Parts: sequence; C-alpha cells; structure tokens
Amino acid sequence: MAPAPASLSAPNALSLPAPARVTSGRWNRSLSVSAAARSVTRVVSVASAAAVTAQRRLVAAAAATEMAPTASGEDGSKPFVEEMREVAMKLHTKDQAREGEKEPQAPPVAKWEPSVEGYLRFLVDSKLVFQTLEAIVERSAVPWYAEFRNTGLERSEALKKDLEWFRQQGHTIPEPSPPGTTYATLLEELSEKDPQAFICHFYNVYFAHTAGGQMIGKKVSEKILDKKELEFYKWEGNLSQLLQNVRNKLNQVASSWSREEKDHCLEETEKSFAYSGGLLRHIFT
Repeated sequence: MAPAPASLSAPNALSLPAPARVTSGRWNRSLSVSAAARSVTRVVSVASAAAVTAQRRLVAAAAATEMAPTASGEDGSKPFVEEMREVAMKLHTKDQAREGEKEPQAPPVAKWEPSVEGYLRFLVDSKLVFQTLEAIVERSAVPWYAEFRNTGLERSEALKKDLEWFRQQGHTIPEPSPPGTTYATLLEELSEKDPQAFICHFYNVYFAHTAGGQMIGKKVSEKILDKKELEFYKWEGNLSQLLQNVRNKLNQVASSWSREEKDHCLEETEKSFAYSGGLLRHIFT
C-alpha cells in the first residue's frame, strides 16, 4: 500500500504547532474538521479491512474446494477416489503433506539446483508417459477406458509446444530415456492385463501433476527459465471442475468393482509413485 500523503498523515497533523491566537469559533471549526477527518479515516480503514477479509475468505474457499475430500456416496460409503487420495497422501513426506508418512528420499524442492538439460529430459519422458495414457484411453481395449477420453487434463500437446519452444531457444531435445520408456511400457502392459492397476497409475499421474507438479514447475521456472510459465502447467477451463469431472468418472467406474479389485488398485499406488519419481529425478540430479 502506498504511504499516505504528508498533508493527510495523522502524525504530521498532530505535530503542527497550535496558532498563537485562535478564537473560540475557529477552534470549534478546527475540532469539527479534525473529527470529520478521523471519522473518514476510520471508515476507509474499516472498508479496507473488510475488503482484505473478503479476499482472504475467497482464497480460503477456493483452497478448500480444491483440497476437500470427495463427498460420500449416496449410500454413505466413502467414494473410491477418496480412498485413492488417502493412500497417495500417506506416501508423501511430512513436509509435502500433513498426512505424509514417508521419509524423504530427495532434497526439498526449494534446494533443487536444476539444469535445463535435466529439465528437458523430464519433459521429454513426461510427454511419452502422457502420450501413452492418452493413446490407451483412445483405443479403449477395456470399454470403460473410453470414459476418460478428452477430460481436459491431457498434457501431450502442451508438452509438444513447450519442447518446440526450447528447440527455438537453441536447445537440443533429447530422446526419451529409460525412466520414461520403462514406465510407458508398463502402462501399456497394465492396460491390457490389469485394468485396476492401470487406473491407479492414471489417477496418480494426472492428479499429482495438477498439485505438486505445479509447485515443482513454478520453482524450476524461477531458477532456470526466468519465470516463464510453460504450457505444461496451463489448462483450458476451470481446473477444479475438470478434476471433479474425472473424480466422478473414476467413482462411477469403480462402483462395479469388487472389494478385492479396489484393494488391488490401491496396492499399486506405491509403484506409481516410484515410476513417477524416476522421471522427477531428472530435475535434481
């Protein structure tokens, strides 16, 4: 907030010397003007405080909408996506999430010293993984994969644009490396033979990118890209609504699964974290 002009500053007004001779009428008028000024100041202060409070409430409401657990199903049971979220959060470290239980295996993001070359390897491998996910749901070897076409969360085209931007800056774009190719191969195999496990990877790849992935992208951009925002971290439309639409579809698909199939899906979470972590290590190593 800009400082108040000196002529309106309360300390300056109080420091003005009193006139040597002031009639009663003039003194009363001076008091009235001073009181009015204080009243206006109080009104402005109250209005400013109200504006700040309203803004804080809007921010808090937005955060609550994004982070709140999914509402219970009609029968009062916990939606399956909420089970997936709970398992995933436990695999975070304490500094990453309140529910985190894992010991950190990498330095905090704030201490990363990324290079453009390492970040490019991460982007190239990420593009391969997202392309693979998109191709799988497009083919829909399992009929209900089709539910996840054109969700608005797709990232391969955005990554294609980002890699082209790096190329135009004079950087050499590498070929996909083992962490990316190995993960893509696994996703292809799971999609054919183990659909519940595949859905676990689908959920964690997309949802992790919209949460911690954005934070990582911002930090890396500040350190090596002069704060340029890549297309990888932009979505068309309301991201919260896009995510909720996918949650609804995931819950609908999982509603036909047995408890054993749901548990099998949840058990795949740690593996999905391990493969995604392999891609992220490009950035800080």
